[in-house]
Amino acid sequence: MDKIASAGNKGKGIRSDCFVSIEITKNSGLEIQLESKVKVLYGESIKKLVHEIFSFFGITNAKVIIEDFGALPFVLAARIEAAIKQLINTEKEFLTAFLEENKYQTTRERNRISRLYLPGNTPPLMINAGVHKPDGIILDLEDAVAPAKKGEARFLVRNALRSLDFYGVERMVRINQVPKGLEDLDYIIPHNVNLILIPKAESADQIIQVENKIKEIQNKKGINHPVWYMPIIESSLGVLKSLEIAQSSKNIVAMAIGLEDYTADLGTKRTLEATESFFARCQVVNACRAAGIQPIDSVFSDVADMEGLKQNVLKSKSIGFDGMGCIHPRQIKVIHDNYAPDNDEIEKAKKIVNAFIEATEKGLGVVSLGTKMIDPPVVKRAQKLIDLAINTGKLSKNWREIENDKV
Repeated sequence: MDKIASAGNKGKGIRSDCFVSIEITKNSGLEIQLESKVKVLYGESIKKLVHEIFSFFGITNAKVIIEDFGALPFVLAARIEAAIKQLINTEKEFLTAFLEENKYQTTRERNRISRLYLPGNTPPLMINAGVHKPDGIILDLEDAVAPAKKGEARFLVRNALRSLDFYGVERMVRINQVPKGLEDLDYIIPHNVNLILIPKAESADQIIQVENKIKEIQNKKGINHPVWYMPIIESSLGVLKSLEIAQSSKNIVAMAIGLEDYTADLGTKRTLEATESFFARCQVVNACRAAGIQPIDSVFSDVADMEGLKQNVLKSKSIGFDGMGCIHPRQIKVIHDNYAPDNDEIEKAKKIVNAFIEATEKGLGVVSLGTKMIDPPVVKRAQKLIDLAINTGKLSKNWREIENDKV
């Protein structure tokens, strides 16, 4: 009996996806059986895509069954290719068109207050995620994907990076734990990803392995733009080695902590009070500050508790974190609003920056505010807070002009 391969999702509630079953035959040509609610409108275009993909891979005889639930072409292509590559051994890739809108790069100092996790094998959650305006979107190949689906998720994430409009947010992918995650990079790095999250980081060697693999791919493909890294600390060993990890590569721009796995490693429960993770969070923040990168807090898992999220953000901010992950778009506004500087912080920062500007204009070597001397690190922090207030809409970028007009 000929081997049959399949990929995709089906069943109650499935949308924007499809389930593909392929059997390579000996001489029957390409037989396509399509079940779709939009068959009248899009049936011919779906069949045309199927013929194009099978021709690309040099397959002339096959029985193809497609159960379509409103899948976009990049999803159909990913599912078909994933099934084909279970049947034949080939290095060829059927690549979907690359949106011009996605050819932007991101900077080291970019705000990463919020990053929205999306399962890497669930198309409907990806399609319009950028409209919610998180700072980053994470296409997750690790914990959010069932082990049996990880292989086909790579094709879907690859096509999503090429074909989805991310509306200017930072395009992130969480790979699997090293060394398995090294295999994910072949599907991600050539397709203009901005940042790679490295889960369960416990040593500098893991980061170096990822970096070496990325450099190998970049050299092979002629890629010269930077790819940033965000290791995730998720164990007691990772916490104790957090400084070593944070300093292991110049492309590390942030480091996060994952409290679900960390508390499991401790053998304790995660609580709202978070006393069980206070040491770990402080350790990660200090390691990040020492390395000059952004400290990023864990996700808040109760998507219905907005007040609990707010209090968690305020506590996180007080410890020194710059942002956190989220698992639902409704969490984004609460996270942004409460990591943003409050009015007292903004007013104090404005006074410090004004004092620095006035001292500079007068040619003074010392900056003072009232009876207190202001050190350069204090001025730098105040300017950073001003920039954050502007970026989060709490302050006009022309604030000095506005204040001068009032005077």
